[in-house]
Amino acid sequence: MVPWSFVALTSRPLEADLQEDPEPREHAGRVLWALAWPAVALNSLQVLNTLLDRFFIGHLPEAAITAHGASTSVMFLLFTLAISVATGTTAVVSRAFGAGNSAEFRRASREGLSLAFACGLLVAAVAVLTARACSSALLPANDHAAQALMARFLTVYASALPPIFIIQVLAGSLRGIGDTRSSMVISGLQIFLHMALNCVLVFPHLGPIPGAGLGMPGAALALSISAWVSAVVYVVYTRQTPLQSAWVWRLPHREWAVRILKIAAPQALMALLRISSLGAFQVALKFVPNGSTAIGAMSIAFAIESIMIMPSFGLAAAAGALVGQSLGMRRPDRAERLGWTAGAHGALVTALLAIPVFFFAGPMASMLLGDKREMIATTVQLLRLLVFTEVGFAYAMILFGAMQGAGDTARPTWISLVALWGVRVPLAYILALHPHQPLLSLAGHSLGIPIGLGLGALGAWISMAITQGIQGVMALFVYRQGSWKLKHV
Repeated sequence: MVPWSFVALTSRPLEADLQEDPEPREHAGRVLWALAWPAVALNSLQVLNTLLDRFFIGHLPEAAITAHGASTSVMFLLFTLAISVATGTTAVVSRAFGAGNSAEFRRASREGLSLAFACGLLVAAVAVLTARACSSALLPANDHAAQALMARFLTVYASALPPIFIIQVLAGSLRGIGDTRSSMVISGLQIFLHMALNCVLVFPHLGPIPGAGLGMPGAALALSISAWVSAVVYVVYTRQTPLQSAWVWRLPHREWAVRILKIAAPQALMALLRISSLGAFQVALKFVPNGSTAIGAMSIAFAIESIMIMPSFGLAAAAGALVGQSLGMRRPDRAERLGWTAGAHGALVTALLAIPVFFFAGPMASMLLGDKREMIATTVQLLRLLVFTEVGFAYAMILFGAMQGAGDTARPTWISLVALWGVRVPLAYILALHPHQPLLSLAGHSLGIPIGLGLGALGAWISMAITQGIQGVMALFVYRQGSWKLKHV
């Protein structure tokens, strides 16, 4: 645990930039990276954690990899709901911090935490009740082994959701007051604990290390234990920061819950649109040749893709906090400039990281999957297509973060609706499947799509790459319009 006095000392130059230097001559890149580098460093650890997680699961039987691949969309959805509550809390905290209203940002943090814990319990209950239905919906009907593993995995994963909600909201509150270093340390410790627990829970033994041999459920249990430990540390630690005591054993007040959820709800809707589109995308993969292999390969490809997109998530978090603070200072010009700077820096870093991913996609996939040659080839195929539009995806993520920091979550939601449901899902079905291929049966009649090119998994991968670029173009256009600067929170 890092004492707040140390964090305050090391973050003082940033706070001076934010509160004492209103001149436009400030170096936007320096201000941005002073806040962003701990988030980028933390995301780097998270990428390493994800890759090691896939390494453990990738060396289990193929049914486990397929089950985990199908679980990805469900986990993304549940995790992003936590991010949504955190986004609403961060927007209110950062705006109050920028305005110098300490009472309000402390209250916002406490109310956000109460809301997060209640939401975490509710979402966990829903996850347990729907685990079996999700496995049946997302996996091929004849892959019974993968379906059973996915249901067990999601049931254990649900126990991690309450602490995940707590972690995201408190990390967002700290980010809102200009502190990303503390989250880097605490969540970094959580990641190392998660890695260690994976070693002893997934396999019966790993070299000389004895293990429990729990397989996929062991991976979910490792995440749950590490998340609960991290959540307790966050709650205790925030008492030493300007947020002061964050924990209250009660439901949030209605007016505060409404205030936070007004920002969080469009973000949650965007998550639902994004992840449900991924679920519909996975359903298309059920019907391509070797669908189980394609579903498993997608999870591995996403893990490797995170190497390219990782800096953008850190820059998005920093851009959101800085935009909120700047608007609280009544400096919309500064907010816009910092958003553009974050987008440009993220695009450049992503482009540089995409080059080695393109050329070394094969060895990286082999490292995670061992000798599963068909799954390796499918993973490489997807990765090399995503590389070409990853810069657009980086711009989308960062500018979404900037607009959300202003409290504007509606415009990113509309972009996601158009790009994902308007283009990605229908295009995936058209490119991947054959015309009139049976998808479901209704009243004794088989229903399918009227047109299709029958490209299999390759067609689905093409649609995913194209829509990454579309999201980037739309985000650039909407951010340039500037209407997000007029949002009130």
